[in-house]
Amino acid sequence: MNTSQKLAEIGQSIWYDNIQRRLLENGEMAGMIARGEIRGVTSNPSIFMNAITKSTDYDAGLLPLVKAGCTAEEIVWRLQMEDIQRAADLFRPLYNATNGGDGFVSLEVSPNHADDTVGTLAEVETLWAQADRPNVMIKIPATRAGIPAIRDAIADGVNVNITLIFSRARYAEVMEAFLTGLEHRLAAGKPIDSIASVASFFVSRVDTNVDKRLQAIIDKGGPQAGEAKELLGKAAIANARLASTSTKNPAYSDVLYVDELIGPDTINTVPPQTLVALLDHGVAQITLERGLDEAQAVMDRLAALGISMDEVTTELEREGVKAFTDAFRVLVTAMGEKAAVMV
Repeated sequence: MNTSQKLAEIGQSIWYDNIQRRLLENGEMAGMIARGEIRGVTSNPSIFMNAITKSTDYDAGLLPLVKAGCTAEEIVWRLQMEDIQRAADLFRPLYNATNGGDGFVSLEVSPNHADDTVGTLAEVETLWAQADRPNVMIKIPATRAGIPAIRDAIADGVNVNITLIFSRARYAEVMEAFLTGLEHRLAAGKPIDSIASVASFFVSRVDTNVDKRLQAIIDKGGPQAGEAKELLGKAAIANARLASTSTKNPAYSDVLYVDELIGPDTINTVPPQTLVALLDHGVAQITLERGLDEAQAVMDRLAALGISMDEVTTELEREGVKAFTDAFRVLVTAMGEKAAVMV
């Protein structure tokens, strides 16, 4: 039994933060599912940007769309949807076996709608209808504009993966939106037993941001330098305990954000390199609720150093939206250039 299977036994599912056509065509993803290494897949604009622009995997599927006169953005969405549907079909037996408890594949709305509630919801409905799979989730960022879209999407019966959550306060807003959406759906006389939702609390980026602030204090020297040094690498796990998971700092363990956040009824989304490390030397034991007092102490010590977690998480949300927006723009531009060569 591998580590992912052991984690599944105690209630944590490992989802693969990666998708690419070759994984679907060469049997690699099917093999990972069969071996119990992954129980779901997530995607985002950055993942698709790398998959489509840095390989020839999609060239065969691109030509018919170019000949049909599709725009670059239309081609991007068509190719993404094909991958999502194929991955969902691979995971469908797991979805059925767990009565809808696992085996999901997530597709993100355009980051261009991050500040547009109406635009987000319209795209959610379109993508949900096009996917036409019960084990697909539509990812909505937990921005101010995203919160009401989350509520209404749940009310409409859409499976939603809420992404770019960095703060506990925003997490509470997400939970309220989810519950309100269910209430609205019940009030309309519609069933709620088949709706699935995930709240994706981003972890590693918190350490990346906070450590940068701590390093500035260390570099200044003085009485706070020692305290700042002791807090390096501790903010993200503390924040998540009180509330995607790749290690952004090579000085930290490559399974830090997996081993320290294991608990029942949870999902840990991991990129390829973290999955390899997890299967090689990850530990399967419940750790999520361990050290809650210490986690709060870390937050208090950061505040005493003048580091505001509100500022950190606001900045991270802004950076997250920008990163996905930039990746989507690069993807559409590159697709336009590829299509032009084929005409």
